[in-house]
Amino acid sequence: MNVVTAQIFNRLMTVPDFLSGESLCHEFSITRSAVWKHIGLLRSEGYQIDAVTGRGYRLSGMTGRPVEAEVLPFLTGNRFGRKIIYHPLTASTNILAKAMAVDGAPEGCVVVADSQTGGRGRMGRIWVSPPGVNLYFSLILRPGVPSIRVPQLTLLVAAAIHQAFSKLSSDLVAKIKWPNDILVRGKKLCGVLCEMQSEPDFTHFVVVGIGINVNQSEFPPLLQDSATSLFLERGELLLRPELLASVLNHFEPLYDEWLLQEDLSFILPYLEAHSLLQSKEVTVDQLKRSMNGTVRGISCRGELRLENAEGETVLVSSGEAHLRTSLS
Repeated sequence: MNVVTAQIFNRLMTVPDFLSGESLCHEFSITRSAVWKHIGLLRSEGYQIDAVTGRGYRLSGMTGRPVEAEVLPFLTGNRFGRKIIYHPLTASTNILAKAMAVDGAPEGCVVVADSQTGGRGRMGRIWVSPPGVNLYFSLILRPGVPSIRVPQLTLLVAAAIHQAFSKLSSDLVAKIKWPNDILVRGKKLCGVLCEMQSEPDFTHFVVVGIGINVNQSEFPPLLQDSATSLFLERGELLLRPELLASVLNHFEPLYDEWLLQEDLSFILPYLEAHSLLQSKEVTVDQLKRSMNGTVRGISCRGELRLENAEGETVLVSSGEAHLRTSLS
């Protein structure tokens, strides 16, 4: 969308009734034929615009895509999401966001894709990314903290997403699975992947990649027992721009508070209250070993507190946790 087209769109967004072609001509110093051309460009992008002789133009329908123009009206924060770069198709929003961060993109900038060909989760797992139904986005952060604190951001983001889901529906029983997933009925609804560029005492940037299954109605056979969507759980379609804004709105104040604090202590009660693993027997798989034990909470630094068979508490900083009992 070029600059003038975007300006006309924003003007139509602010007027609930018809806006005359003459007023658009005067406001943007263009001809009537140019106005009609820009209206045609908006329609070609999927916006519904009524045109009535003698009355002008009226925006009557949005695209539902998570583009900047449709997300901004729902934002309440000051920084996160105020600049959104949208791609209909890309390999990975994290790859694009990292390149932008290296080039100096500001904190709070968001990269969104309607579909990804190379979406991935933790441990290199593929994240299935069909078009038109879900949210795939990456947020650029520049926290001036030692790199040792950065892994805490994964749980902080998970808390913000969970809060957004809770605001969306009080009937949705979602659980946070340490360290980076949100599940409903034992099926994955959302995943978080944080990547950073840092030195030991300073973090240059962090890219937070988030995938949320929003309106997907079916999954490939291999994922049907392990993945779900908000649509499948709630039975109704959601506006992706509104959900994206809600996640950013909830995360920004948590992030600002985290920068003022030394750790996750301020959000620990929330994380533990909505933890899938709390008091459950689990196996944690790491690169070269596996550990069994009972989860006894999360440390203020984001580590999993695991009580082993000898009754000792072990702090686990990374790994893949699997329930050893039923998900009841």
